[in-house]
Amino acid sequence: MFTLKIHTVDFPQPLHTTFTSTTSAGAAAAADNNLKPAELMGVAHLFRQLPSATTPAITVANITARTTLLFVVAIPNYLSSDEFLLFCGNHVPHFVEILFLRNDGMEDRYSVLIRLENQLAADGFYCSYNGKRFKPTEVEVCHIYFAQSFEYTESAETASIAPPDYTELPSCPVCLERLDPDTSGIQSTLCDHSFHCSCVSKWTYLSCPVCRLSQQQDEKPACAVCGTFKNLWICLICGFVGCGRYEKGHASGHWSDKKHHFSLDLEKQQIWDYVGDRYVHRLNHSKADYKSALTNSRCSSAEECGTCGYDKGEGLDGALFSSKIEGIMDEYNRLLASQLDTQRQHYESLLAEAKSRTESSIAKAVEKAIFSRTNDLESKLEKYAEEKAAFAERNRELMKKQESLQNKFKEIEEREKSCLKLKDEKILDLQEQIRDLKVYIDAQRMVTGMGDPDGIRGGTVLPVEASQVSPANPKRRNTKSGRRRN
Repeated sequence: MFTLKIHTVDFPQPLHTTFTSTTSAGAAAAADNNLKPAELMGVAHLFRQLPSATTPAITVANITARTTLLFVVAIPNYLSSDEFLLFCGNHVPHFVEILFLRNDGMEDRYSVLIRLENQLAADGFYCSYNGKRFKPTEVEVCHIYFAQSFEYTESAETASIAPPDYTELPSCPVCLERLDPDTSGIQSTLCDHSFHCSCVSKWTYLSCPVCRLSQQQDEKPACAVCGTFKNLWICLICGFVGCGRYEKGHASGHWSDKKHHFSLDLEKQQIWDYVGDRYVHRLNHSKADYKSALTNSRCSSAEECGTCGYDKGEGLDGALFSSKIEGIMDEYNRLLASQLDTQRQHYESLLAEAKSRTESSIAKAVEKAIFSRTNDLESKLEKYAEEKAAFAERNRELMKKQESLQNKFKEIEEREKSCLKLKDEKILDLQEQIRDLKVYIDAQRMVTGMGDPDGIRGGTVLPVEASQVSPANPKRRNTKSGRRRN
């Protein structure tokens, strides 16, 4: 039995498909069934129930392992949502819900979660499509799981925690989908890495896709750089094969680059320490020991044989040699473990140094950016302050000019008023003179028209009372009366 956890921070979004416009009968029925496909971005974690001594493994053949919830994994991206619904054919009318699950880390594949209306429809869909190719011309096949339940979570840590009595299925390093022996063939390499058979069949090299270990063990070893077969050494840390210093020195070059200290001579089976510049094994082969090690069979004679030179002492030496070999193997294992730990510490220190350098460079870059930004802002502030001072000075000048113009305007206005007043007075004076002239002319005419001009001679001129004089211009009146008296 399987259960599913989906790590996501989004909500299912409606997926607009065009499969209802096709001629497929299943698509038309799906339209009548109001099927609303949805899409979700997230990471799926699939957990399988562990078998125990009391409860054996539950397979698909058991009715309790089958549900109406199906999880289709590793659908290739060349199959669109519409094409997948067309691929499902006449089973689409039995769909109640369908969710297309996509992961940003796997752009070439996606998964689909389907809920069907009943168990009979779910069993029919599983039997019809599990193991079936999506397209006849492609190699990808359909893998379907019966899911007991599924849940959404926003925490990646919570999504990766398996429920009790369950374990998460491992992922194929090639397609990043789950490795399940019940649904697909699994192929393991000599370096203990597992892949889907369909995924590893596309790998055209003879090495492992993960660690690049050669899977063809019967080939003659050669230098990984120049390809020579002489004086070969293999690194005990990473397995790099290079030629010795008496050839082209690629093994010592590997030590200079990677700092892997120990290397094994493939011909003599001796380990060399590049740091100490010496061999590190403690077994000194004597001629007798080396001869006993090369002997694979014992002489059947109970006495000393002149042909093979075997005696009981050699048998004892062989036992001692075997015990030394076991001790040396243990010592080598401890030495290799200590060196691996040293390498781990070395690379951790390198990572820490790189991290510190990165952080310091980032801090310097941020400080430099802040400093340059501050300088720019300060220069802009100074520029704006200068502009403000210039505008203030210009404003003061304009205010002074405005004040002087206002004063001039007032002076001109006063002059105009005085000029107008003088003009009005002149006009009144001229009007009075004209009236006096008219009166004088009329009087002359009257005098001339009288029959006895001498009758008024010797007459008396009486003064006019002050109340009868016009108050408009008394000065002018006095002038006129004086002129008349003359």
